[in-house]
Amino acid sequence: MGKTSSPCNGICIMDEDTELCVGCLRTSDEIAKWEDYSDEQRADVMREITQREAEQNQ
Repeated sequence: MGKTSSPCNGICIMDEDTELCVGCLRTSDEIAKWEDYSDEQRADVMREITQREAEQNQ
């Protein structure tokens, strides 16, 4: 199985309040470790991003 593509969209600005990237909604730790994550770990992060998006849209 191939590696999950990065959710980075080139808007690399960290929000000081949420500590999430404004563009991809990942933490700095998730961004730094992305290349080393397994497919399962990447899928976990993608689920977290979906949850974060839903919370922002409430």
